[in-house]
Amino acid sequence: MCLFCPTPGAAHASSWSARRAFLLAAGASAAAPVLAQVDVGSASSLRKLVPAETLENAAAQQYQQLLSQARAQRALAPESHPQLQRLRAIAKRLIPHTTPWNERSRLWRWEVNLIGSSQVNAFCMPGGKIAFYTGILNQLKLTDDETAMIMGHEMAHALREHARARIAKTQGTNLALRLGSQLLGLGDLGNAAASLGGQLLTLQFSRSDESDADLVGLELAARAGYQPSAAVSLWQKMGNATGSRQGGLAFLSTHPSGPARIRELEQNVPKVQRLYEAARGRG
Repeated sequence: MCLFCPTPGAAHASSWSARRAFLLAAGASAAAPVLAQVDVGSASSLRKLVPAETLENAAAQQYQQLLSQARAQRALAPESHPQLQRLRAIAKRLIPHTTPWNERSRLWRWEVNLIGSSQVNAFCMPGGKIAFYTGILNQLKLTDDETAMIMGHEMAHALREHARARIAKTQGTNLALRLGSQLLGLGDLGNAAASLGGQLLTLQFSRSDESDADLVGLELAARAGYQPSAAVSLWQKMGNATGSRQGGLAFLSTHPSGPARIRELEQNVPKVQRLYEAARGRG
């Protein structure tokens, strides 16, 4: 069931174009906060080689398979689980701020689920399919603000369509041609979607993609009223989470921490501080 689908009357600011929404001049009103902006440039044009709907459908299939496996292992958190409720409450605050980054997200059927595992990991698949593992919440002892930074970061990967661009880069134009012929009824689109979906949990994003997601996620979280400095404390925790931990540090294997990452976040925290203050009623 879609827990976060937008209601028909919630299409505020639908005429905004992605990113241009964040470039409105400040000071239109003395009471209005300065609109901070993180500079991440335009999303990769290569992503257009892979049809967005195809990848989102593939992601939905892969996500349901993952949930089915977790349910069979009695590892899927029930609706009443307090940590799941906490995650869904955070998502409900973040989701209203996603559309300016990707107009398609207005149509996404957002889902958030929690899987019982010592694995330190979380992700958001194309189309808004989010999963957290209990290990990342428990082992790192994340606050709500830090959890929002992780969720915002993962949502940003989906909003900026990093997986779509990454698949295009790694498989080249032959994939696009094959998908194009299938979309025209010349092949088996279902098999192609299944093939793509199987790659989504193992994709390695570039350093540029990670920086992009850090900054977009930071702004999403600030707009939702989560403390921007939590992005710094989160990655400090990540950096300290070395050595042997039960279940491994899956998140760090795909999202390596380091001084440069923390430094960039520290430089951008002041840019979104006013957004946070406005969201908290202190603007």
